[in-house]
Amino acid sequence: MKNTYKLTEGAILLAIFAVLLLITLYIPGLGMIVNFFLALPFLMFASKHDWKSTAVFTLAAVLLSMILGSFLAIPLALAYGTTGAVMGYLVREGKSRFAVYIAGSIVFLVNLVAQYALSIVLFNINFIDEMVTVFRSSVDQAVKMLEQMNQTPDEKLINQFDSMVDMIEVLMPSMFVMSSFLIVFLLQLASFPFMKRFGIKVPGWRPLRELNLPKSILWYYLITMIVALVMQPVQGSYWFWVISNLTFILQMLMVLQGIAFIFYFTQIKGYPRAVPIIVVVLVFLLPFVLYIVRILGIMDLGFDLRKRLGEKK
Repeated sequence: MKNTYKLTEGAILLAIFAVLLLITLYIPGLGMIVNFFLALPFLMFASKHDWKSTAVFTLAAVLLSMILGSFLAIPLALAYGTTGAVMGYLVREGKSRFAVYIAGSIVFLVNLVAQYALSIVLFNINFIDEMVTVFRSSVDQAVKMLEQMNQTPDEKLINQFDSMVDMIEVLMPSMFVMSSFLIVFLLQLASFPFMKRFGIKVPGWRPLRELNLPKSILWYYLITMIVALVMQPVQGSYWFWVISNLTFILQMLMVLQGIAFIFYFTQIKGYPRAVPIIVVVLVFLLPFVLYIVRILGIMDLGFDLRKRLGEKK
């Protein structure tokens, strides 16, 4: 009886996955939204059944994706399937929301990197190089259009665009990491409410104001900055690539710490909830706000600002 129920539920969830996959592949506009629900069938199945059954379910979904969308659909099924399966398993084990999130993000990142590597090895397609080429050709076309209109292109502006493209190429590993964490966050945002509706106990997030990164991250940040100042690696070198990516990721973590501090500060001061949200929006719009929030994050980690404010309450 139990196996019959498991098979029935698995078949229904596979059918749902097939519909979601078809919409994602063949209906561009709607597919971009439905894309974030692809992990839902795996989450629901894995949160109820053992890992062996989940592995079989995931394998069946991959085979089904190959039938429905040829080899192009396999990367989607693998990425969302394994990510959803791992997160669902951890939900079943009663792990915290943060642990589920980190594990899912790492699995998704591994999928991204593996698929990128395979695209180079098997198909000789380098998506990063293709993207950089498109950016550079866009800049060149813009310059040519200005010249055809008898206007002199601003050399400084062109150099800024070239530097930006170079930096995008250098920071691509960081982009992989950030996109993985962002996508998994959106996956949870889309899927977990449905899981709750079906009676699955889903762990909740702790308030953002309670987020406090390990102090060791501050030391890593300081060491990275010192190494960058001492070594001054040449642009294009291996060490330039490593230090640039480490610095970028650690700076983003400092910003996250700063945002958490702002949520804490506004909460203890009794400010409206809209205030920290507005600050977060400004972080992405105004560079100087980003710098201020990053400094707040560094100070909060280094000097325990929240603890000091708590003592003054």
